Amino acid sequence: MYSAETTVVNATGIHARPASQFSKMANGYKSNVFVKKSEAEGDGVNAKSVLNLMTQGLTCGTKITISADGEDEQEAVKALVEFVEGGCGE
Repeated sequence: MYSAETTVVNATGIHARPASQFSKMANGYKSNVFVKKSEAEGDGVNAKSVLNLMTQGLTCGTKITISADGEDEQEAVKALVEFVEGGCGE
């Protein structure tokens, strides 16, 4: 398992459009991908599900941990961290 922490910088947080884009990116990897608020317990939610992401309340300034487990785990985490740090395409 590989993971990295980042902060949501998108002014409107990870709402429907960014969640959809994030999920689409996560689905492009073979690894299982998870997202959670950094202070939360457990592994987090399946990041390949838009609804799971939207239920997390990932607002601007929220510290999150993105984790992946599988053959392309590092590539997946690095790309998704870049996406979040780049403002989620907005």
